[in-house]
Amino acid sequence: MRRAIAVAVVVCAVMPAAAAQADPPSYGIVRPDSERGLTLLELGTQLYGGNCATCHGSNGEGVTQKRQILGAGDQLGMGPPLRGVGARAANFYLRTGRMPLASPTTQPGRSRVLLSDHEIRALVAYVASLAPGPPIPVVHPERGNVSEGMQLFTANCAGCHQVVAQGGYVTDVVAPPLEDASPTQIAEAVRIGPYVMPSFPRTLISDRELDSLVAYVQYTKNPQDPGGWAIGNIGPVPEGMVAWFIGTLVLVLTCLVVGRRLRHD
Repeated sequence: MRRAIAVAVVVCAVMPAAAAQADPPSYGIVRPDSERGLTLLELGTQLYGGNCATCHGSNGEGVTQKRQILGAGDQLGMGPPLRGVGARAANFYLRTGRMPLASPTTQPGRSRVLLSDHEIRALVAYVASLAPGPPIPVVHPERGNVSEGMQLFTANCAGCHQVVAQGGYVTDVVAPPLEDASPTQIAEAVRIGPYVMPSFPRTLISDRELDSLVAYVQYTKNPQDPGGWAIGNIGPVPEGMVAWFIGTLVLVLTCLVVGRRLRHD
């Protein structure tokens, strides 16, 4: 019984952490010999050619079939088109370490960012130049309403990320925890719908409502827990499992004590 409880607690504690991890490319970043003297767009063009073109095409047209020539990191990559995604999607994927991806067959997840801030701005500028697209969103969580944000998050996000934004598992996919996501990254994810997440345009979640949703996610990073045992705020399902295991342990111990007393009587 003790072993079962320990395993359950470990699983509950590890689940959000596992959802947050992803491996960056082991080969690192392909950079020009010197970045000095290059304009932002020139640097972005070279960085794109060395690190992104294998999967997304030389002009952002995308790659739908594996190529016969190995590209960066010896990849025969496949990736979606980037023309028209704008600065918004590029900024999200690069600043969260989801790109460059170690393998085109794995789920993009938050990982160590290998690019400098200047290099990210250069790549974002290049992707945005491919075709007109949405800019990086400006979000104001200080203007939002946490209560309204909780209702929006519960209705649209909690099914995968849990109501306390600690992440979870759905079919063949890991929904990551949001504890490391910045307000801008949350807003970007809501609008673009990374990986299998649905996108929420302004017709579904307005900019004002987005401020409230982001305000709630920010609140979940350091929530108030008056009068209760938060258990790390890992969510109602694992918290319920812990309660059941503790209750079962108490019941078994009670039966053992009662049984020993009956023997002595």
